[in-house]
Amino acid sequence: MTIIERASSQDFVHICALDETVHQGASRRRFIGEAFAHGPVAVARVDGAVRGFVIFDESFFDQFFVRLLIVHPDFRRRGLATALMRAAELDCQGAKIFTSTNQSNLPMQRLCDRLGFVKSGYVENLDEGDPELIYVKFLAPVPDAPHDSGDD
Repeated sequence: MTIIERASSQDFVHICALDETVHQGASRRRFIGEAFAHGPVAVARVDGAVRGFVIFDESFFDQFFVRLLIVHPDFRRRGLATALMRAAELDCQGAKIFTSTNQSNLPMQRLCDRLGFVKSGYVENLDEGDPELIYVKFLAPVPDAPHDSGDD
């Protein structure tokens, strides 16, 4: 059984271990700790174990932003990433939500496309030769621009 819910303080060690598993030992413990302290973190539990997580906040030009999405390799293609992204959307207090991924990360690009995100731009020189693609999803209708009625 899969459950998506807000992470608890007891999940911290499991999230760090999952992140280190996926990124071959590269530790982002400090970053994850700051996320726990200052922003929402959601987890995907499969049979009680943390198998994925998403970190999101308003760090991107004061806009809601999915900073990190991780799913254990053995649990990919089961809908966990989709469910975690939707949890972030539901928690979003704005009319739009942003995320980003490397140009080389085709699975994340496909996920963004499936969930209705559109490309919004890119940033060069973060990872040499692998631009960061910025995506946005409009969660609320964009107001129409004022029209000139010609009654002046």
